[in-house]
Amino acid sequence: MTSKKQHANIKIIFALTLIHFIGDFYNSFVIPLLPLFVAKFSLTLAQAGLITGLSRFWAFMVQPPVGYLADRYRTRIFALGGPLLVTVFISLAGIASNFWILILFVCLGSIGSSMFHPTTAGMVEPHSGRNFGFAMAIFGTGGTLAFAVGPLFISWFVATYGLHSMPFTMIIGLAVLMYLYHTVPVPEIHNINQHSLFQSIKEVFGPVWLPVLLIWLVMTLRAYVSQSFLTYLPLLYSQKGLSLLSIGTLVSLFTVGGALSGLLAGHLSDKVGFKPVFVSAHLLTTPSMFLLLYLPGNWVYPGVFLTGFFVLATLPLGVALAQKMAPRGKSMASSLMMGLAYGAGGLLTPLTGKLADTFSIRPVLSILAVIPILSITLIYYLFKQYSVSVSR
Repeated sequence: MTSKKQHANIKIIFALTLIHFIGDFYNSFVIPLLPLFVAKFSLTLAQAGLITGLSRFWAFMVQPPVGYLADRYRTRIFALGGPLLVTVFISLAGIASNFWILILFVCLGSIGSSMFHPTTAGMVEPHSGRNFGFAMAIFGTGGTLAFAVGPLFISWFVATYGLHSMPFTMIIGLAVLMYLYHTVPVPEIHNINQHSLFQSIKEVFGPVWLPVLLIWLVMTLRAYVSQSFLTYLPLLYSQKGLSLLSIGTLVSLFTVGGALSGLLAGHLSDKVGFKPVFVSAHLLTTPSMFLLLYLPGNWVYPGVFLTGFFVLATLPLGVALAQKMAPRGKSMASSLMMGLAYGAGGLLTPLTGKLADTFSIRPVLSILAVIPILSITLIYYLFKQYSVSVSR
């Protein structure tokens, strides 16, 4: 038992990270293709936001009950069934015959994505050894790297073979799932009484409800800003005449920056704690976003990398911090940060689109860029309340 706690199981951490990667790889296809969907179905900016907003809604709805079930039942259905759904249905989005069929495929893929996130995130800690923060950052980086590689891949693929060829991309995911079927272990379950979902939430989060609520608010605001930028930057630069491959490159650079910063943030959190990393990342996010929106020419490429680096840095830390606050409900804690926070933030994306239809994209994103620096007040209050809860 001691060696298990001291040394990470690299094979299992890799497999969990691969689940995260392959699921988010397919989930990342939608955003860089938004300009094509807008053109194909003659969509408004609000309708474009509805595509991403509804997909986040299912993250909002599905992850908490999945987290609840994952903490009680020893099953791999969520860890493996989720990536299967997202692989199949996002690949079918390219042959959607109308806007609502496209919405259906995207939402079914999002349900699959929502299924595996809380389960696999809750499986990291038992196999992470002494470096939980770093292991969670590696797991988070699997998803972030997927959102870096996926847009570049699908932009190239569709530019070369067309939207109608997208179903062929599911071959990659199905091959990876065959490997994962023979590698991923059955998850552990935690000693929680067999209460209803709401009773279990009270049992797990009751003593720390205020700091959990505060970290949820911080992560929701972060998700809203990052999802708005990810959704509307491709449309903004499509209006400026950038090619599909260039737009895919922008989306990839945004998330590559987040992948690198997630690893760095996880390492630093193990050394100096969560608070300094949260404050620094949010402090630097706002100026990087302003730079991105107003940099000329090819400077947009380093600008988008820098923005992704800061705005996505705290994503794995929010999950790790919530699990530390509620160690008896790791999957439920993960679902709050990766589902409820991500979903609630994404649900506001159509509002950004509605405002952009009226005022244009750049002024609206400029206003949203102020939110991260304003949320530092919440971060300070969060850690103050967390200290009070721990001392009781």
